[in-house]
Amino acid sequence: MNEPFIDLDALAAAIPDGAKLAIPTDYSGVAMAATRALVRRGVRDLHLVCVPTSGIQADILIGTGAVATLETSAITLGEYGPAPRFTEALKTRSIRMMDATCPAVHAGLQAAEKGLPFMPIRGILGSDLLTIRPDWRVIDDPFAEAPAPIVLVPAIRPDVALFHAPLADRAGNVWIGRRRELITMAHAAVRTLVTVERIVDEDFFADEMRTAGVLPSFYVDGIAEAPRGAWPLRLWSTYEEDEAALSAYAAAARSAEGFRVWLDNEGSAVPMAAE
Repeated sequence: MNEPFIDLDALAAAIPDGAKLAIPTDYSGVAMAATRALVRRGVRDLHLVCVPTSGIQADILIGTGAVATLETSAITLGEYGPAPRFTEALKTRSIRMMDATCPAVHAGLQAAEKGLPFMPIRGILGSDLLTIRPDWRVIDDPFAEAPAPIVLVPAIRPDVALFHAPLADRAGNVWIGRRRELITMAHAAVRTLVTVERIVDEDFFADEMRTAGVLPSFYVDGIAEAPRGAWPLRLWSTYEEDEAALSAYAAAARSAEGFRVWLDNEGSAVPMAAE
């Protein structure tokens, strides 16, 4: 992909079936417009890595049969209740579940961004998760004077990181503000695809106040303009979540039939911004 500015369908087409796809938590900038484009394309067999949790985005992808493996510390709709398509998939064992913790997901990504095979952490010690994650290894700390176990979490290297942000400039730099987890995702992933509210005629690195919150263009492989691209979720500093839309999804997705009806009637709808 030589040209960073592409349309939404081209961006979705750049995420192949079977990809290990990293997506952020609901408050970090979720690429919902791109998710709808992925559903329209009929993407399949994703290994979905949630950084470190997800909600409606993961639930929709699971409900449409796009996810083969799920690596996350939680999937929830928060105050709107459990994530129904995720819950059903667990009950029917239609997805492979890789239970994690928030620090473990971040540690795995940090290992990948540093080019390391693993990252040591301690917080998992004593957890039942160690019995179902054989890829997490417990060793003795080689620097401790007395035996001291420590957990080695393998690097998580996504094929693609996907998220939504408010702005990109014409050089392909993306403004992410204080969302440092998005930088970690981009550093760890082989490729990074971003949707943005607007592409502006500025040079973000010319503004000393803005520079610290910029993801440089050499970490970004594709940018698609998608106004209200996080809807119905909120986008920090830009718009709030659509409570009615999220409530409607939570109610409809409780059944497979309700989910299909929602997907047909409302899944692709995005309201215009208020004047």
